[in-house]
Amino acid sequence: MKKKVFNFKKFILFILVLIILIVGTIIGSYFFLISAPSKEGKEVTIYVDKGQTYSSISHELKENGLIRNELAYKIYLKLHKTNGLEYGNYVLKTNNNIEEMIKILEQGSVNLTATKMVTFIEGKNMRYIIKTITDNFNIKEEEIMNKLEDQNYLDELIEDYWFLTDDIKNKDLYYSLEGYLYPDTYEFYVTASVDDIFRKMLNNMENKLKDLKTEVENSEYSIHEMLTLASIVELEAGNASDRKGVAGVFYNRLKNNWSLGSDVTTYYAEKIDNYLRDLKNSELQKCNNYNTRSSCMAGKLPIGPICNPGINSIIAAIEPTKHDYYYFVADKNGKTYFNKTDSEHVSTVNRLKSEGLWIEYQE
Repeated sequence: MKKKVFNFKKFILFILVLIILIVGTIIGSYFFLISAPSKEGKEVTIYVDKGQTYSSISHELKENGLIRNELAYKIYLKLHKTNGLEYGNYVLKTNNNIEEMIKILEQGSVNLTATKMVTFIEGKNMRYIIKTITDNFNIKEEEIMNKLEDQNYLDELIEDYWFLTDDIKNKDLYYSLEGYLYPDTYEFYVTASVDDIFRKMLNNMENKLKDLKTEVENSEYSIHEMLTLASIVELEAGNASDRKGVAGVFYNRLKNNWSLGSDVTTYYAEKIDNYLRDLKNSELQKCNNYNTRSSCMAGKLPIGPICNPGINSIIAAIEPTKHDYYYFVADKNGKTYFNKTDSEHVSTVNRLKSEGLWIEYQE
């Protein structure tokens, strides 16, 4: 019987593979343990006392769900140079990885009572609101979008605000709360969360709507439909005094199964924020739940608001002027002209052009 010969090369190869697997597992585990412990950006305030260090607060960080593992956190500290840790309050988030958290700690403590004024302009859409929030707070766009798309969060809001309905959960909406965040100047804590900001704006909307609630409930249109129309009126009306008349035109068109024919809905459908560029014919004709220039939207409102309207436009949508007009056009000075027929409308447009009152858009 032949004696088995020890294969030294195979043994060395086996050891190398084993070492690689062990090292790979250790490295993989390390990077997992220093990653963000949660996808949800829950804010946690911790207080660092005098004399405490990055290392000495590891237990508190672990207890608050801010790190996955104390040892991995301390290894990270050994491998990376950190600045001195100031005592005071720190607002951290559970979706921060250790690198991001250390950067926040290095910036120094925050004054939890400090506030700032932030203005949201009437007639701007959710993309503008998102940018305004990210420009003024330590909040990322992804965090805002996660809130807007979180069905459980939307259910909570619907439960808390009478004017929010399941309409905001329609998956075809670009942004669930478009049209509901009242544009105004607000004072926020500098540490405000997305929910803090949304609820302050929703509270303001509730306050604005409270005297109109009975009219809303007695209307043949839902609050979602009226806010949708208000958002179009906000962008279409030349001035505040004409908004009820413009709303009346749109209601006449809806009742007679006409398309609203509003260019601003096409801009929104195409996600174009610069109204100075002319729309293409293909864009005007495209069948989209927001585009009321398309024949497929005859007799229909957009699926939801296209901006966040002010109170005058909201009142106009709830209390429109009753008349027989089906057309309107505004001149470059903001004056609105109403007409009953297409021929009258064309005649008005031609007159405005001849008088130099027609708005000319620049490419």
